[in-house]
Amino acid sequence: MQRIQQLEQRVDSLSPGPAAAATPSTVASPTASNTTEPGLAQPVGEAPKDVDRPPEVAVLGEQGALITRRGQLTGELLLGYTRADRNRALFRGIALLDTLLIGIFDINESHQDVLEATPGFRYGLTDRLEIGAKLPLIHRSDSSVLAPIRPFADGSADGTIASSARGNGIGDVEASLRYQVTRGGGGWPFLVANLQVNAPTGESPFAVPRDDLGRELRAATGAGFWSVAPSMTAILPTDPAVLFGSLGYAHNFGRSVDTLIAPVRITHVDPGDSVSATAGIGIGLNERATINFGYTHNWTFGTRTTTVSTAPNSTATPVTTKTRDLQLGRFLFGVTYRVTDDASLNWGVEIGATRDAPDVRTTLRIPVTLIPGR
Repeated sequence: MQRIQQLEQRVDSLSPGPAAAATPSTVASPTASNTTEPGLAQPVGEAPKDVDRPPEVAVLGEQGALITRRGQLTGELLLGYTRADRNRALFRGIALLDTLLIGIFDINESHQDVLEATPGFRYGLTDRLEIGAKLPLIHRSDSSVLAPIRPFADGSADGTIASSARGNGIGDVEASLRYQVTRGGGGWPFLVANLQVNAPTGESPFAVPRDDLGRELRAATGAGFWSVAPSMTAILPTDPAVLFGSLGYAHNFGRSVDTLIAPVRITHVDPGDSVSATAGIGIGLNERATINFGYTHNWTFGTRTTTVSTAPNSTATPVTTKTRDLQLGRFLFGVTYRVTDDASLNWGVEIGATRDAPDVRTTLRIPVTLIPGR
């Protein structure tokens, strides 16, 4: 009995009283309870990452990339291939009814392959303004066949002319400025204003060597003209899809040249300006992969060319001609895959939908964050 009383006294001495049971160390704090509640996806007061950024769209190229944050440096490598085949039959003569043609047929067939490797960078001046630059490295291969076909068996040669040319070197350097106009949200799209300037650093088609017939002996790697292209891109997330579109205008600056292509000498060229529009949709497959579908159309106005005849006994009166407008329509397909938080892969394909457009163009862009932003 005495032993039992001793044990009860010992237990009473170890049990905390009412005051001890209410010490702050044993009371759950309302703040701590909120921050550790399982139902919350992240700590209170911390905004989701990049909620003010439009999602990346592969088929829009650099225009569809995220605006780099202030102080962030992003390096990018673009690998591309373009194929263009053009076949044209030209009849010069007299057409009697719809089945009898008297005259000469010319069949003009040309092929062009272009490989490019373009390193570049983008740097964020602010969270909504960035600058960028690209230096393309070009390998170009051109071939053409001109085949006059005579409808009569007179035994004369058909006069087929075949030519080819290759060119390697730097292309036209590109500088860009991009500004995110709106932050989106509330059913409104993200708007990004773009300004692109191209400098004629590549070899101009008016500077390459030519033979006596005026055919290029080396393929040009540049356009030969300065150009300025402002545009506006809109991206509207509607989970799980993304709607996107863009409108742009490109102005090409004409210049004087001195190129002899017998029997004329070209003295001045003014490339036509162009208007472009793009629209499409992106569908998220998971947190890392997105596929994009779209269509883009570019209306390029005709080029004005001033020439002077070099034929004997001809007057040296300049003559200005204008080519027809070009309609370049292309179907777009692309895939974006985010490898890590700092690197992604963007693969895009363009399929020609009009006669003037290249048959196919495919690109792989690999942007990598080199210096994280502040």
